[in-house]
Amino acid sequence: MIQPQGHEKGEAPASDQRSESTGGSKVAAERWALLVPGALLAAAVIVIYRLAFHNIQTRKSFLILKDEYEAVIRNLTAEPCSKCPQGWELFGGRCYRFSTHISPWEKARNECRSQGGNLVQIDSRMEQSFLMQKVSEKMNNPEDMFWIGLTDSVEEGRWLWVDGSPLNTSLTFWYNTEPDNWTDEDPDGEDCARMGEQGQPGFLMCWLDKSCKVPHRHICEKQVETGRLKCV
Repeated sequence: MIQPQGHEKGEAPASDQRSESTGGSKVAAERWALLVPGALLAAAVIVIYRLAFHNIQTRKSFLILKDEYEAVIRNLTAEPCSKCPQGWELFGGRCYRFSTHISPWEKARNECRSQGGNLVQIDSRMEQSFLMQKVSEKMNNPEDMFWIGLTDSVEEGRWLWVDGSPLNTSLTFWYNTEPDNWTDEDPDGEDCARMGEQGQPGFLMCWLDKSCKVPHRHICEKQVETGRLKCV
């Protein structure tokens, strides 16, 4: 048999060789197409991680420096501190003093004034709760009550605080049927308010009217003192 010219026995046709060559190129190209994006993605992840780590470290350093700076400023400038004189108790930005001796209402008021304050004026349920807790612990008997800065001596039934402001009728703590202006003890009636219920710190409805002439202990109130002292 005469074989076609240009092809030796066992040699693949040129068209087949071209197909194999083209197929190999495509496979290589596809591999590169997959490898390049993967490599770029890996590089991007590494860069992002390094940047994030750097930012975290920078932020930590910034916060540490900020805290140190604020501590230095506090020590240098010394923030104003709220404090009370010896014998007074601090609560809610006010100073309170519970007397250990008894006196009529007007004398008690003058004593508070001489110390830079006045008889206590109760403006909130929280303040009443604080005072009642203290008073109930200090009372020695049921009548060992404390004067507060409330009176209707100017006009019967019109209760005013020592600063002249009227009693808020939605914020009162009268006991039971008080005030009753009982006149058996004093013909002038009961024109001053006292508070207390021995051994019952949670009992808030403890205001009673009483003759201003009767001696009782009292509660003084005044503004806190402020100074350029380090707060502890």
